[in-house]
Amino acid sequence: MARTFIRVHVLDSTNVMVGTPSVPKWKDQENGVRSVDFETGAPLCTLTLFVMEGDRAEALKVSVPQTGLPNGLHPGRFVRPVDLFASPWARIFNDQLQEGVAYRCAALELVAAPQVPQDAVAPEAAAA
Repeated sequence: MARTFIRVHVLDSTNVMVGTPSVPKWKDQENGVRSVDFETGAPLCTLTLFVMEGDRAEALKVSVPQTGLPNGLHPGRFVRPVDLFASPWARIFNDQLQEGVAYRCAALELVAAPQVPQDAVAPEAAAA
């Protein structure tokens, strides 16, 4: 069965922040078998990214090759996903349909924290 990969374009105005530390992605955790990148063979990790556009935010669980994780990556850091793709999936388990979207990127690049617009500062902070 063919897999579908849909490129996800991240706008320059989109802010992406790391929400959780990266953890190993397992193919078979019971037997200690890690999931690996199809092309490079690098072990995969997963982490949660918060994607913020305007007044909306979404949490995405994203797989990234371990080689694509920069030094200094931790929750709260702003990043730019490189080659982000979405892959829809579905399966039947116990006669129930389960479906979702898996996200994957080639790497994460650290970026500077976004500037907060002056009108977004709370009135109490502005008076101080």
